[in-house]
Amino acid sequence: MPTETEAQTPTQEAATDQTDESSTLKVVGWLSVGVAVAVLGIFVGRELRRRYKFKRRTPYDFYAHAGEQPTGEFGLGV
Repeated sequence: MPTETEAQTPTQEAATDQTDESSTLKVVGWLSVGVAVAVLGIFVGRELRRRYKFKRRTPYDFYAHAGEQPTGEFGLGV
């Protein structure tokens, strides 16, 4: 078992640099895929919720302000 460190040849150093760049690109690629999946999930979930709420409307939803009394005006100084 050699205890001395072997000097790397230029081709080995280039291969190591290329492997580092490759792994960095893989990490960036997977992160961007993950973010895209999360955004797509949020968008689809929002659309499904809007459709769910739209299908379960009540008559009160059509006339939301029908029963409210008008509020007093502000700043009259009474």
